[in-house]
Amino acid sequence: MNYETTITAEAADGVTTEYSGARSLDAPRIPRWLIVGGLGLFVLLLLIAGYFAFAGGEPVAVADDNAQAPSVTVVTPGTTRVAGEIEAPGTLAARRPLPVGVVGEGGQVLRVTVDAGDWVQKGQVLAVIDRSVQVQQANAQAAQIDVARADANLAEANLDRAAQLVARGFVSKADIDRLTAVRDSAVARVKVAQAQLGEQRARNERLNIYAPATGYVLARNVEPGQTVGGASPPLFTIASGGEMEMLAQLSEEQLAKLSVGTSATIVPTGSDKSFSGQVWQVAPVIDATTRQGTARIALSFAPELRPGGFATARLNSGSFTATVLPESAVLADGDGSFVYVVGKDNKIARRAVKTGAVTENGIAITEGLTGTEAVVLRAGGFLNAGETVNPQPLKK
Repeated sequence: MNYETTITAEAADGVTTEYSGARSLDAPRIPRWLIVGGLGLFVLLLLIAGYFAFAGGEPVAVADDNAQAPSVTVVTPGTTRVAGEIEAPGTLAARRPLPVGVVGEGGQVLRVTVDAGDWVQKGQVLAVIDRSVQVQQANAQAAQIDVARADANLAEANLDRAAQLVARGFVSKADIDRLTAVRDSAVARVKVAQAQLGEQRARNERLNIYAPATGYVLARNVEPGQTVGGASPPLFTIASGGEMEMLAQLSEEQLAKLSVGTSATIVPTGSDKSFSGQVWQVAPVIDATTRQGTARIALSFAPELRPGGFATARLNSGSFTATVLPESAVLADGDGSFVYVVGKDNKIARRAVKTGAVTENGIAITEGLTGTEAVVLRAGGFLNAGETVNPQPLKK
C-alpha cells in the first residue's frame, strides 16, 4: 500500500517549494543513532589499525629478528696478576756423566760385578780382568829384590871386614872407598828392585775396573770373556752422585727472562709425575742456526728420570698483568690466535690476540684485549665475523 507525501521547503528568498513523492509503507525505518554509532566505530577501528601498522610495526619486526639470532655466552674477563711461566721442551741427561774405561794394559774380562741401574760406591770393583801373567811377573820381581838384598848384605860385610884391617895396614884407604861404593850400589839395587815390584803390583791393580765416584750406573758395555785394552771404548757410564738434569731448549727472548736459581717443574714424556728442579746454568751462547740456547735444570735422582728421554719444563719467569680466558674462548687458524668479541650492535668481530702462559684458570692473553670486551665464551667456531647474535652473560 502506497501513500503520498508532500514536503514543503522555503528558500532563502521566501519562495516556497513543494516536493511530493511516494514511499513504501513496508520498508523499515533505521534509527539515526545506530547509523552514527556504526560510523564512529568504523573510524575507531581504522585508527587502531593505523597505530599498530605505523607506530607499532618497527618494534615487532626487531623482536622477530632478535629471536632468530643465535644465543651465545659472553664473558667480560677483566685483568688479573698472572705468574709468568715458560714452557719448553728438552732432553734428560746425567748432570755429570763419568765414562769408565780401561786404565791399564787390559786383557780378558773374567767377571763383571755390576749392571746398568745399580748404585756403586767410589773404589768399588766393576769388572775383573785376567792377571795370571802379571802375577808371575810380580813374583819374579819380588825375587829380584831378594837377590839385590843379598848382594847388599855381602857388600856390607866386606866393607866391615876391610875397615877392621885398615888399622893393621893390610887394607889401603882406596880399598875402603871401593868397597863402600860396592856396598852403596848394592843397597841402591835393592831399592830399585823394590820400586819395580811396586810398579808391577800397581799395574796389576789397574787391571781391575774401579768406580771413580759414587753414583748410578747408566750403561754397561762389557761382558765376561771380552778382551779389552787401552783403546777400547768406555766399559761403563756412571752418573756421579745420581744427579740428573734437563737440557731445556729456549729462544733468545725466553732465555733473557731466566737466571740461575729459577725454579722449574719437569714432566717426563709418558709419565704423570712432575719433578722440581732449578736452573743451574744458562747458555752463554746462542745456536746460530736454530737461534736457541740451553737452560740446564738440575734434578735430584729419580728412577723415572731416564737420560736421553724427552721432557717438558715449566719455568717461573716472574709475574705480569694480563687477561685470562678459558681455553674454549681462544681459537686459532693459519693467521694465529684470535677471539670473537660482541660489539654494541650485537655483531661479532674477530680480534687477534697473543697468548701467554697457561694457568689453572685459563690462557693468559698478553696482547689484543683490555679485559672490558664481551668475549664469546664457547661455540666460536660456528660463528662468523659480522654475524648478529643474542649475547647472554655468563652466570656465576
